[in-house]
Amino acid sequence: MRLSLGIAGERLATVGQRVVVAPGSYRYAARLYLAVSVSRCRPAPEQGTFGWLRYPESPWQERRRCARNGSSISLSAESPATDTASAESPVGTFSLVVVSNRLPVDHEDGPEAPDGTATDVWRTSPGGLVTALEPLMRSSGGAWVGWPGVADRSFEPFTNDGINIVPVRLSAEELEEYYEGFSNDTLWPLYHDVIAAPAFHRETWEAYVTVNKRFAAAAAASAALGATVWVHDYQLQLVPRMLREARPDLVIGFFNHIPFPPYGIYAQLPWRKQILHGLLGADVIGFQRLADAGNFSRAVRRLYGYPTRGVVIDVPTSEGQGRSGATRRVIAKHFPISIDAVAYEEMARRPEIQARARQIREDLGNPKTLMLGVDRLDYTKGIGHRIKAFGELLADKRLNVEDVTLVQVASPSRERVETYKALRDEIELAVGRLNGDFSTISHTAISYHHHGYPREEMVALYLAADVMLVTALRDGMNLVAKEYVAVRFDGDGVLVLSEFAGAADELKQAILINPHDIEGTKDAIERAVVMPKRERTRRMRALRKKVFDNDVAAWSASFLRTLTGGAAVQAGIPQSLRVALGEMAAADSLLVALDFDGTLAPHVDEPEDARAVAGTREAVQRLLDQDGVRVALVSGRALASLQHVADPHQDVLLTGSHGIEMRLDTPDVEINLLAGEVEQLDTLARVLEGISGSVAGTTIERKPAGMAIHTRLATTKDGERAQREAREQLGEQLPGLTVREGKNVLEFSVRSRTKGDALDVLRAHTGAERVLYAGDDVTDEDAFAVLRDLDLGLKIGPGPSLAGHRVRSPKEVTEVLNLLADLREAARPTSS
Repeated sequence: MRLSLGIAGERLATVGQRVVVAPGSYRYAARLYLAVSVSRCRPAPEQGTFGWLRYPESPWQERRRCARNGSSISLSAESPATDTASAESPVGTFSLVVVSNRLPVDHEDGPEAPDGTATDVWRTSPGGLVTALEPLMRSSGGAWVGWPGVADRSFEPFTNDGINIVPVRLSAEELEEYYEGFSNDTLWPLYHDVIAAPAFHRETWEAYVTVNKRFAAAAAASAALGATVWVHDYQLQLVPRMLREARPDLVIGFFNHIPFPPYGIYAQLPWRKQILHGLLGADVIGFQRLADAGNFSRAVRRLYGYPTRGVVIDVPTSEGQGRSGATRRVIAKHFPISIDAVAYEEMARRPEIQARARQIREDLGNPKTLMLGVDRLDYTKGIGHRIKAFGELLADKRLNVEDVTLVQVASPSRERVETYKALRDEIELAVGRLNGDFSTISHTAISYHHHGYPREEMVALYLAADVMLVTALRDGMNLVAKEYVAVRFDGDGVLVLSEFAGAADELKQAILINPHDIEGTKDAIERAVVMPKRERTRRMRALRKKVFDNDVAAWSASFLRTLTGGAAVQAGIPQSLRVALGEMAAADSLLVALDFDGTLAPHVDEPEDARAVAGTREAVQRLLDQDGVRVALVSGRALASLQHVADPHQDVLLTGSHGIEMRLDTPDVEINLLAGEVEQLDTLARVLEGISGSVAGTTIERKPAGMAIHTRLATTKDGERAQREAREQLGEQLPGLTVREGKNVLEFSVRSRTKGDALDVLRAHTGAERVLYAGDDVTDEDAFAVLRDLDLGLKIGPGPSLAGHRVRSPKEVTEVLNLLADLREAARPTSS
């Protein structure tokens, strides 16, 4: 089923509307929703940096022409580009565009046509990214932009197996310098903890920039107005910024499939600022592991000085703007990739696959234990460490070659590169020596295969193997580990997994190893071989639950929900939220932290008229009556104003002015401003009162450590003017102020605190095991950003959010509070 916005020339939305699309493809229909925001492009100047994207031809002609031109985009390392279009850009028809170095298909020369011309045959490629996105692309009808795998040849766009393909032409020289050079000789070793030494050459960097321009051009020409563009992996880290400058209407996501290194390693890169600048063009930057996202944020702080709060980075929208200037929020967060687990299990259950698994064991002499390693032949995979550990176990007679066989699949990788040629020679020499030392006539120690296999054969191998060995020295995720688990519908098998693979963060019931520790690896392998059936079953059950609960649909849905603002907001309480509330209710101690305006009370024209919806006070009281539950209000209002409009119970904890004022379980603490802060408040009052007095419909709200200008009653034009003048004047006079932009309000504070800071204080004060936070405003994203894995974030209304759940209105928030009270009472009944 195709996305229904702008596909095949249909115009189903007008500028300014939000279109929500629900792909209806089998099991993804209930789980994956794409909210595609359509926004107005700002007028472009006559001439601009991206003039090369402006052509009068058809979209396909524009794509081909852009792909031939790679000389006009500038990328500054020192100053972020403006968040406006530099020139009119070609607009395509696809509402979802995926961009990656390789297309999801491989090219083969087909038979000659009757007229003697050559024909092309396209086959679906193997690989983790294709495996992950193939179902999504078929269900959405989106376009995939990438290189077709053949140098110096141009191909027209086409459709293959339900996926729209947009090929990007690359020359052999560009492949040598951009791909083999900068991507794989510079970025790959650098990002993998310098296991091998990276090379730094200016000519390969220049090729990297040129090729990234071409990919950006093809994506811009394919994407519909307001489309979502999802860029993938380390080869294309400049594309997000290029797209943002060319097409500011786009929603741009980037996902990094490999690790992101610590700053001490990343800082070696001569073009370190340019890479960060390119990535910060995205709205959401995804990583495999929490540590990778943290490494990226630290690099941004060190090299650009941009403030970060949890997963949120505040990026200036214009050159030279300080803290009082306009900023754009970029989310840098981990989204561990996964597989289509159900598809792998379904294949494993096929009788012919099970028969093939039995045949494999027979062909290998029916060993008691069959171990398996499946890797690309790469120095990051730890194949040599695995072979060394296995050989020593045989030499020590802790394993017997008559009982144990290792099958090693090492698919070819970068065969023309000397380093990889040497690695292959090293691995095959070790295999040959080990087989010569330990194999018998009837049993071979290692069955080594230097070629790939189709998916059916891989599933049969997984099913045949008793022990799966993943000994990566550094790996972004390693989907092989998840594939093995998904295939084992029989509940048997043992996974030995390197702690340096991203999968180790999730698959904690595997036997985790440090592959550099050969003795520890040997112990783990021996333990896997002799593990009792009951323990194997227990571990595999837990691993399978993790893989099936967090499959490729959950991964892509999580990323796109964060990127686009999520699904259509359902009426009532969604089932997924009900399940999450049930888990929250069982916690020993629980903090329920709630925004007020827009969350408990509808937005009103006069802030002092706001009141919580009917039944809210009673719902809060029910929670307060439960043992182990604390309730807090977290508001941007001044504390006195919050107390007036909310009229809270005395046991409710209060936070006002984004955490600057707090009423916990002790009397209020007076806000003692420094002399300089008092002077700043006086200047702030003078400027904002002057602006409000000249712009109709604006009002001023005073707070203990700041002031806000409200524009809800002003016209759109007047409201924008008031906020613009406030930013400009205060940016000049008080450049150190903290600025927060909310719904029809712009707030300035002489002290820097956020709702995230407030929530951290509340968590520490209450000692809560789990936290539920609910809010509707962009300022609430700071609180969502500090939530932990077992916490629950609830967004009220539409719009992009870090929250995992959402409802439509304050009325439904009250329903949520009552349901949580019901579940809490059922889970932890009070004694009479």
